[in-house]
Formats: sequence, C-alpha cells, structure tokens
Amino acid sequence: MKRDIARELFRTYRTKFKKTVESNEERSHRDDPEPIGSILNSIADSRDWKRGLAEGNIFTNWSKIVGEEIANHAEPITIFEGQLTIRAESTSWATQLRLLERELLKNIQSKNEGALIESLKIIGPTAPSWKRGLRTIRGARGPRDTYG
Repeated sequence: MKRDIARELFRTYRTKFKKTVESNEERSHRDDPEPIGSILNSIADSRDWKRGLAEGNIFTNWSKIVGEEIANHAEPITIFEGQLTIRAESTSWATQLRLLERELLKNIQSKNEGALIESLKIIGPTAPSWKRGLRTIRGARGPRDTYG
C-alpha cells in the first residue's frame, strides 16, 4: 500500500499532533553501538554515583591536583564525612602541608567538582609498633626488655 503524504500532513495539521523523531546524529539505527562513555554517564547520573566518582578521582589524579612535588611526598589515605586524610612521608612535610592547608583545600575543591571535601587532616608517618612481632614476649614491658 502506498503512503499518501498529503493525507498524513492534513491529519497532523488537523489534530495538531506532530511525530517526534529521535534525532541522534551519532546513532542512525537502533542496532548501531552506542559510545560507552555516554552509557556510563547515564548510569552514574541515574544511580547518584557522581559524588563517589569525584571523590575517587582525588586518589587517581592526586599528582595532577596537588602537583608533582607534593604528590611525591604525600598521599591521600581516606575520605570520611567530608574530611580528606593525607599522610606525609616525614614530619617536616606534614608541617609544611599544614601551613599550605587552605590553599591545598581550595585547589582540591576547584579541580574536583562534585567531591564534598570540607576539611583536611594531615598526618605524619606512623612509628613502628613494638607490641607485635617475632621477638615479643607476652606480659613484657615492651622494647625496654630487649635492650638488656
């Protein structure tokens, strides 16, 4: 059966119904593959993952966010309730980062939109524990017992 375009136009004009045609320049047919980036973005939007992804990007893009020199001497550890914990490799670096804390926080917030970082906690390196290990004695007073 032939299609009468004049009648279809008359009916759409009379009922003021217009067909909506999906105009997607990337996909001409339904069977064509869709770019994976757009699929992942739509999933992240629908499941409200934007904040978690933005916070995860802090860990993966740390050197780009704070710079190479700081990234060589400090690393992000955790994000808990809007507080980013950063571990420095020495106490002197921890002190320097505490002095730069405001600028560092502004830099993190500006380069990582969507991540809710409200404060920074900068810690130094952790000391070794003498409580556990191969040469410990239960009930002993600690490292004083090993040095005679």
